[in-house]
Amino acid sequence: MPRAIWNGAISFGLVNIPVKLVTATQSKKVSFREIRRGDNSRIRHRKVAAADGEEVTQDEIVKGYEIGPDRYVVLDPEELRALDPQRSRAIDIEDFVDLAEIEPLQYESSYYLLPGDMGSKSYELLRRAMEETGKAGVARFTLRSRQYLAVLRPVGNALAVSTLLYDDEVIKPEQLDGLPEDVEVADRELTMASSLIESMTTEWDPSRYHDEHRQRVLELIERKAEGEDLATVPEQEREAGDVVDLMAALEASLSAAKSEGKGGGQRDTA
Repeated sequence: MPRAIWNGAISFGLVNIPVKLVTATQSKKVSFREIRRGDNSRIRHRKVAAADGEEVTQDEIVKGYEIGPDRYVVLDPEELRALDPQRSRAIDIEDFVDLAEIEPLQYESSYYLLPGDMGSKSYELLRRAMEETGKAGVARFTLRSRQYLAVLRPVGNALAVSTLLYDDEVIKPEQLDGLPEDVEVADRELTMASSLIESMTTEWDPSRYHDEHRQRVLELIERKAEGEDLATVPEQEREAGDVVDLMAALEASLSAAKSEGKGGGQRDTA
């Protein structure tokens, strides 16, 4: 089980629930080291000044905010530390909202909360109450000298907390260029597209989806580690193009789905 990275309490109203914060996700990406071809010597990256190429030590480095070409406002680490939020051991719930109203684009990093000493009953009470009402708690808490906006919600038998991007960090659809405008969609086309979606609908099961690229990379590493000599085959790039006949494509897709036994609604995931 992952170890706790933060100990504190959920606070709302006059209620305090002791909790421990543990990570809810783990990266499975394949990591590589940079080495020199030929002798496998590790590559080291040094910090150098662009002006003269001289290596810079850590105590010479300060933060600079660029306000123009090669013009910076310089801030010392002490000046920035003075602005850090006050250390807090509380996840302060400010509001409760409908979970469905939170835009998924705002989600950042996720953690689990475990009950602390003597906190099991109040923890379970809050979890069940949010589950019954469909509500999520909007909160703030401080982790590693940074204050986060977060959402607290039930996940199975646990409480989870996810940090959120602030509203002004999320690009709104109305800020995008190139979205369709005044496009006419025929009723028959919409009916066909809706039927195709229904035929491909199934219950959400995240275990059905795997990182196929990562698996291929790991298999390649294993084969090379065993001394197998592999020939490189260039990958065929798929070209994206406009659908020439939309209705024909919809009809063919729907027909293929029905022939596979998927035309009656939800697919069998067994």
